[in-house]
Amino acid sequence: MENLYELFNKTLSTPYFTTGKSVNYAVKKERDSLYIFLEDSKGKEDWIKNLDFPIKAYKNSDNKTFYAHRGFLNAWTELQVAISPYISDKTYKKITISGYSHGAGIAVLCHEYAYYNRPDIRKNIYGYGFGCPRVVWGLESKDLKKRFSNFTVIKNIDDIVTKLPPAILGYNHVGKRLLIGERGKYNNLSAHYKENYLKELKIYEEKRKNK
Repeated sequence: MENLYELFNKTLSTPYFTTGKSVNYAVKKERDSLYIFLEDSKGKEDWIKNLDFPIKAYKNSDNKTFYAHRGFLNAWTELQVAISPYISDKTYKKITISGYSHGAGIAVLCHEYAYYNRPDIRKNIYGYGFGCPRVVWGLESKDLKKRFSNFTVIKNIDDIVTKLPPAILGYNHVGKRLLIGERGKYNNLSAHYKENYLKELKIYEEKRKNK
């Protein structure tokens, strides 16, 4: 696993480009590794997508359909044209996708796309969603679980954004869950603040280092 404190820092500080209506992304190349970063909400268009949570069917390249948050799926569709040439480049032997908040929601779908379009390196495709909202709707099939086996949702334990859209509407997190922080340390809103994610990720990495 990546050093999550360092990865989140990079996710926050990387210079971003805009594609589509307002999707902000960045790519970084390190030897034979590709990093894809997806930015948090930065304007009205992003918030429109965040709140656009009716489900929408998504059929990927292998013709299998699942249902997802419509706003994030629309954002991913806008981004896909810009990102797909990087993902398809077989000089990359490892792909790491990282997003925060709004960007984490898009990262879920970007990860799934990379998984199906780079079958040669599936074990080396990793996704990280910091403060990630729920994106996928319905029960996970065995196949869908496999697609997200290397995706990690990082949750500051009381973060309200990670609890949206509500599970009662049928939405689920995908992949692995990593809880950081302590119950009651922050209120539901401040638990989502990037500075508090940085604090808790630093504590988490210090504990991991000393194990």
